[in-house]
Amino acid sequence: MQLNPRWEYVADGVMGGVSKGGMSREMFRGRMAVILRGTVSLQNNGGFIQIAFDVRRDNAEFNAGNWDSIELDVCGNGERYDIRLRTDHLTRPWQSFRAEFTAPQDWQVLQVPFNTVIPHRTDAVFDPTQLRRIGILAIGREFQADVAVAGVRLYRA
Repeated sequence: MQLNPRWEYVADGVMGGVSKGGMSREMFRGRMAVILRGTVSLQNNGGFIQIAFDVRRDNAEFNAGNWDSIELDVCGNGERYDIRLRTDHLTRPWQSFRAEFTAPQDWQVLQVPFNTVIPHRTDAVFDPTQLRRIGILAIGREFQADVAVAGVRLYRA
């Protein structure tokens, strides 16, 4: 199932951090994509920049329970990034379900099976029927972020 994300940019400035970046929609290595670029800084308790979108628009019903993974068409600078999933069961902004990936130099399809996401700062179990938000983060260390996403889909093996 192809998703049609309305990406938004968020940085650690919401917590006092000083990471700098942005989001753009442009041609990237031959494909139209949304690109996250910037500098991740650990100063002032910071350490992330991200693009994210809500899978449910206008409070519409959404149930990802019929799928078992997320597929991303991704390309970038060879650095490590996180995909973060949020569900209705999470009440704090620091809680998530996550998986790491390396953004390849050439376009690739990345599959993230739901049964491989790791809970972060929560005891909740990932429930795809409650999926609310998907994010791509440059996080946790000082580096230059440059990652492009050309497609996001729910996938069933």
